[in-house]
Amino acid sequence: MANVIVNRVIDFLKNFPPFSFLSAELLAQVAQEVDLVYYEKGEFLFQKGEPAKSYFFVVKEGAIKLTDHIDEKEETVEICDEGDVFGVLALLGKRPYILDAIADEPSLIIAVPVGIFEKVLEENNKVSLYFASGFASGQVVVRSGLSQTQKVRALFGGKANHYGLMLFSGQTSIQYSHPVIHCHTGNNIAEAVEKMSRGKVGSIIIVDENKHPRGIITDKDLRNRLIAQNLPYDTPVEKIMSHPVVTAGKDLEFSQVYLNMVKHRLHHLVFTEDGSADSPLLGIISDHDILLSQGNSPAVLIKALQESHDIHELAKLRNQAEGMLRYFLENELAIDFIAGILTEINDTLIRQAIAMARARHEANFPEVRDMQFCFLALGSEGRGEQLLRTDLDNAIVYEDVSEELKEKAQDYMHLLARDVMDILFACGFLSCPAEMMANNPRWCQPLSQWKDYFSQWIREPDPQSLMMATIFFDFRAVSGKQALAEALTQHVYEAISQGKLFLNFFAKNALLNPPPLGFFRNFMVEKSGKHAEKFDIKLRAMMPLADAARVLILSHQVVGINNTFKRYEKLAELEPQQAALYRDAGKAYEIFMRIRALEGLSTDSSGRFIQPDSLSKLQRQLLKNAFFPIDEIQKILKVRFQLDYFGN
Repeated sequence: MANVIVNRVIDFLKNFPPFSFLSAELLAQVAQEVDLVYYEKGEFLFQKGEPAKSYFFVVKEGAIKLTDHIDEKEETVEICDEGDVFGVLALLGKRPYILDAIADEPSLIIAVPVGIFEKVLEENNKVSLYFASGFASGQVVVRSGLSQTQKVRALFGGKANHYGLMLFSGQTSIQYSHPVIHCHTGNNIAEAVEKMSRGKVGSIIIVDENKHPRGIITDKDLRNRLIAQNLPYDTPVEKIMSHPVVTAGKDLEFSQVYLNMVKHRLHHLVFTEDGSADSPLLGIISDHDILLSQGNSPAVLIKALQESHDIHELAKLRNQAEGMLRYFLENELAIDFIAGILTEINDTLIRQAIAMARARHEANFPEVRDMQFCFLALGSEGRGEQLLRTDLDNAIVYEDVSEELKEKAQDYMHLLARDVMDILFACGFLSCPAEMMANNPRWCQPLSQWKDYFSQWIREPDPQSLMMATIFFDFRAVSGKQALAEALTQHVYEAISQGKLFLNFFAKNALLNPPPLGFFRNFMVEKSGKHAEKFDIKLRAMMPLADAARVLILSHQVVGINNTFKRYEKLAELEPQQAALYRDAGKAYEIFMRIRALEGLSTDSSGRFIQPDSLSKLQRQLLKNAFFPIDEIQKILKVRFQLDYFGN
C-alpha cells in the first residue's frame, strides 16, 4: 500500500515545477519522505508570525487561501491550487510566516520535509533558481524573481535549433534557378537581349552546341562593353561575354557554394552535370539568391529589403522574419534586442514602400514632389514594440504649402499613403479596425493641422481626446523629414505645459484597466464574444503599464524615448526612490511581450488572447508575478496626479 501511495505522489509531482526538474531517482527519494495531510475548509495550515515548520507544502487537491490583515481587514493575497508550492520560508530562510494559510475548500496537501530537499537545492541549480526567483506562491521575493526571469526561462526552456542566426547554419542543400536563360555562340547581342527581356533576368549564359557553358553576359557587361564602346547590337555574343565561366557541381553544400563565389568574386555561379565547364548546363545562382535564402541573419535580411523593389519579394522577405523572431524568442534573446531588430526590419520595409510609391507618382506632381514629409509610426510600432504583424497605426505629416498648392500636395500625399499601405498589407500586416492609418485622409495632414489636432486633444481632454492621445502620443519618425516630427513634439510639450490639468486626466485614463490581481485561481478572462474564457494580455497586462509609462515620461518632459521598457529605465534614473519598482515594471512588460509573441506564433494570431489552460504552471506563476508592479505603478499615478479629487 505504501508503494502505491509513493507511486501516486511521484506521478503527481513530476508534472509540476520544481519537481519536474528532478531525476526519476531523486524524485522517488523525495516522494518516500513526504506526508499527505487533509484539511477541512476554514482550517489553518499556518498563521502569520508563527515559526516556520520543517516542511513546505504542495496542493494536491483543493485550494489554499493565503491572506494578510491590513488595517484590521483580511485581504486575500493569493489562492494556491493544484500543483502550487507554498510555505517555502522554512526552506529558504527559516523565518516566521508572513501570511496566513487557510483551506478555502476541503484540500489534500503534500508536506515535503525541508531536510530531504536541502540536498536537492544544493545539487540542482534549476530547483534552487526556481525558489530564488519567486515562483513559489506567497513569497516576498517577487522583485528578485522578475530580475532573474530571463535566466530562469533560459534554464527551464529548451533551445530552438531549427533556425540559424549564423550565416548558413542549418542549411545544407542549394536551390539554384533552372531552367537557365541561355543562347548559343554565334548569336548576336540583339538576340541575347531579347531573351533576357522576355525572361526578366539580368544575365544570360552562352553555351556551345553541346549546351556546355562558354560565357556569361550580364546587364553590367551590356553597359560597359557594348553601350559604352558604341558597338552595334549585331555584335556576336562572344565579343562581350565574360569567360571562362566558373562552374560547380549540383551536389555542393550551401556553404561550399557561397565560399566558391567569395573566392572568385562572383555575382553568379553556374551549375553543370559534373561540375566542370565541359558538362551540360543545369542551373545558376546569384549573390541576390544567396541573400534571399539567408533571411535569419538580421543584417542580411535588412540588406535584402533595402535592395528589393518588388512587392512579392518584400512580402517573402518579411515572412522570413517570422522564423527569425521565433528563433530569437525560443533562445531567450533579450526583448529589447528582438524589438530593435523587428523595428528596423519594419522601418526598412516602410522606407522601401515609400520609395516605390514616390517613383510611381512623383512625375505626375512636379510642383510638390520635392515637398518635405514624414511618415510616422503610431501605437506599438511607434513604441518599437510590434513583434508580430498586427494591425497598423501610422500617419503622415507634411510641410505646409501655399494656398494654390494645397490640393496638389494633398492628392500627392494621399496617393503615396495609399500605395504604401497596400504594400504593407501585401506583406502580411493587418488594417487598423479604426482606420488610424496614413491612407485615411484625416491622418495624412500638414504640420499645422497636426498641431491643431494635438492642441484640441490637450485642451479638451474628453474620453475621445484621451483615446486619441493614447494612440498618437507615441508617434515616431520612420522616414522622411524628421524635423517635422520634432516640431510636432515641441508643440505637444508646449501645449501640455499650458494645459496643466491634461496630465491629470491622462493619468486617470491610464487607470481604466486595473491589474488582474485577485483572480488567483483563474485569470481575468473575457466573459463573452469570440474570445470568451480567454485572457486578454494586451488589455489586462500590457496597456496598464504602457499607459502609465507614457504619462510619467510626459510629466518629466523627456523627448525621444517611446519604448515602454526603456521609458521605465529612464524613470528609474529620474526617480531613484522608485527605481526598483520602475525596473520591475519594465521587466514585467518584457515578459508580457514575450508571452504574447510566442502565443501569436503558435496560434498564427495577434497573440492577444490567451487560453489560460494552455499555460504551464511555471508560465502561470511567471504571469502572476509580473502582475504585481501594475498595481504599485497605478498607486503612484493616483497619488502624484491627485486622482482621488477627479470625478468620473
